[in-house]
Amino acid sequence: MNYYFAPMEGITGYVFRNTFQEYFGGIHTWFSPFLSPKHDGGLRSGEIRDILPENNSNVRLVPQILTNDAAAFRLTAERLKEYGYSEVNLNLGCPSGTVVAKKKGAGFLAETALLERFLDEIFSQCPIRISIKTRIGKETPEEFPALLELFNQYPVSELIVHPRVQTDFYKNKPNWEMFAYGADNTSMPVCYNGDLFTTQDIQQFTTQFPSVQTVMLGRGLLANPGLAAQAEGEKPVDSKTLIAFHNTLLERYQEILSGQRNVLFKMKELWVFLVCLFADGEPYAKKIRKARTLSAYQKAVDSLFAERELLDESVYTGE
Repeated sequence: MNYYFAPMEGITGYVFRNTFQEYFGGIHTWFSPFLSPKHDGGLRSGEIRDILPENNSNVRLVPQILTNDAAAFRLTAERLKEYGYSEVNLNLGCPSGTVVAKKKGAGFLAETALLERFLDEIFSQCPIRISIKTRIGKETPEEFPALLELFNQYPVSELIVHPRVQTDFYKNKPNWEMFAYGADNTSMPVCYNGDLFTTQDIQQFTTQFPSVQTVMLGRGLLANPGLAAQAEGEKPVDSKTLIAFHNTLLERYQEILSGQRNVLFKMKELWVFLVCLFADGEPYAKKIRKARTLSAYQKAVDSLFAERELLDESVYTGE
């Protein structure tokens, strides 16, 4: 099985990617948090820094673009080709209300005429391969067959399917029946994404879909960084490795971020998920969330590692 790491805005930037890869590995391909280009293809300095090849030398990265502007997509793809990238990913899955209101991400799925014109233009002009990450519709799963028929008209290098609709956000169960429809009715490579949080989840998926060779993990890897390797038969993550990963990540954020507040914000985002790898870790997570200084934060983290057992599997449920 090939394992992809899903783009997680605010978390899976280049510092996290490189540090994760050093300590855990197991990830075939990473996808950048989405780039949101201007009409002329211009990107913010932080977006450029995140995808610079020298900042991603230890990982295979595919930049993801969020836009409904074909010219902006093409110009950004041209720029990415100059950086050495051979593939870009189109985001048709983001369910955020602000994104959807602009008819981007999963909101673009409801605008089929506009989407078709957009796809016509980018696939006829884009200088590198294009993969697509999509939901199965905006409001109902019944939208997916028509969307799949549309995608099948183009040389999509890979279709990554998160089988929820936009209005689900991350609630309700992924629709495996509709994912099966997609896998059975396209000749393009298909990757599954959605609610694989434990090795048992992955085993259940592979049993039901033995022909699917690629899955994208996101929250499951944040809750258990060893999930991909563990699913392939490796031992569960041990405390020594997890502590070293945490401390290295913390040091690297301190090197590039200004002020304790920004560093704490980055680290606290991770603990929303990572605490689920500890037995009865919530009281410690509460102390971590309340920390206002790095010293208070480190004290809370040290107490958690010293006083709570590390579980073989995360208890994260997606809620």
